[in-house]
Amino acid sequence: MKNLSKLIEVARLYYQFDLSQQRIAEKLGISRPSVSRMLQQAKELGIVQIKIFDQLESTEKLANSVKEAFQLKHCIIIPVPEVNEESMKVELGKAAAAYIGEIVQNGDIIGTTWGTTLYEVAQRVKPKNVKGVTVVQLNGGISYSETNTYAAEILNDLSAAFNTYPHFLPLPAVVDHPVVASAIHSDQQIKRVLNLGKECDIALFTVGELTKESTLFKAGYFSSEDFEQLKSQNAVGDICSRIIDVEGNICNQQLDERTIGIHLSDLKNKHYSILIAGGMEKVDAIIGALKGQYTNVLITDQNTAQILLTLDEEGKE
Repeated sequence: MKNLSKLIEVARLYYQFDLSQQRIAEKLGISRPSVSRMLQQAKELGIVQIKIFDQLESTEKLANSVKEAFQLKHCIIIPVPEVNEESMKVELGKAAAAYIGEIVQNGDIIGTTWGTTLYEVAQRVKPKNVKGVTVVQLNGGISYSETNTYAAEILNDLSAAFNTYPHFLPLPAVVDHPVVASAIHSDQQIKRVLNLGKECDIALFTVGELTKESTLFKAGYFSSEDFEQLKSQNAVGDICSRIIDVEGNICNQQLDERTIGIHLSDLKNKHYSILIAGGMEKVDAIIGALKGQYTNVLITDQNTAQILLTLDEEGKE
């Protein structure tokens, strides 16, 4: 028993208090080789149990669980130790850029939305020697305010990486009246760009949360009255500027008719429909995208992924 307590003492000094073996030997009046033997013995007796946390393995298991739960083609989970929106977007951008670089092939059409998350992605996509790639904007992105939507930067960066030219949709995301939207959609040049978006092989998009800090609101697309009405209709966010509820349904049909861009149903048949989003404030909108089956590839952070799984399990109870 006395020997056991001595082993525990040595183990505590070494593993918990970070003392060197020489310092422990001097403190306890024993030799350094004796300390080394006692530490080995403490391991053999199970007093000391060393566990290695493989963060990569942990996130891979989580990704497989999310993939299975939501029937996705692929899921990438990034470890984010600190909940910080900016650092999260940077890490999401790195992961998404690497994935896009892997999957792009000759002749692919890449469709993209806009916003700060997609900007982080586009900045980090490395050049790839592919031919015949087309890059197209999926929804209008001109701001009514000084808020930068980064639509032009995203299209230009992606086009530069894949040695092609961008096809812009130089229009607001939402116009004042459905008649205006209908007239815009009937324009031959706009229709050509929208058709490219419908035909794209790879769609890149995020979800925006429905708050007054969201890009859609800050860009001047919605009034305070619009915002309150959408809240009353249980809206949780947007995909391609189209407002959805947590089930993935369009919340306000008249507002949807004022929106310039592809329809959400166009996202369902893509070879890669890639949703890049993370953070607590976007969980409901991500769930809406998953339930609406608008995405088959999800790139998110570990905390968000765990919440998605928890909510999915609760919904099955």
